[in-house]
Amino acid sequence: MKEYKWNDLCVKDKISYAVATIMIFSGILIAFLSFFLNSYNIATGILIYIAQTFVVGGSLLGAQAYFRSKWIEFNTNAKNEIEKKLNIYEEQKLEQ
Repeated sequence: MKEYKWNDLCVKDKISYAVATIMIFSGILIAFLSFFLNSYNIATGILIYIAQTFVVGGSLLGAQAYFRSKWIEFNTNAKNEIEKKLNIYEEQKLEQ
């Protein structure tokens, strides 16, 4: 599988990575701030926010990885089918 560098990514992928990273880090930051500023207690609303940031960040990263792998699989299958058809065509042409 090809490794992608930041400069090679399209704008949509860059935005997706940036939003996922911001969401995850904001959840971590709010957790630490709430824990240490509220005498080692995290309120229910803060826990819900933390859970949602992790879900959104993980979903963005996971969905992007899933669709990229499916796209690569589709390209590979299409390439194999085209090569098969070309080989069959060439064999038929040689027989004539």
